[in-house]
Amino acid sequence: MSVEKTIKTFKIISTLEAISFLLLLLVAMPLKYIWEMPQMVKIVGMAHGVLFLLYIAGAVYLSQLLNWTTKTLVIVVLCSILPFGPFYADKKYL
Repeated sequence: MSVEKTIKTFKIISTLEAISFLLLLLVAMPLKYIWEMPQMVKIVGMAHGVLFLLYIAGAVYLSQLLNWTTKTLVIVVLCSILPFGPFYADKKYL
């Protein structure tokens, strides 16, 4: 797979991970704790978990491919735990 295609794939995963995290925080969690409807947390939470793992694996792979410093890799990984972090990582490091 070419470097450009790998970056494009990571950007898609990154965007989906960020959106799933925002949906989890802004939609699913309020539904669960305010309106006692926990079903959405199960669905969105599972999707977010899978996307989070793909994001981390993709970041590690890209760090090797693009010769990132350890600091850059740590920043990109930490961006995954912030609600809008993956968007920042995409713009700053890709």
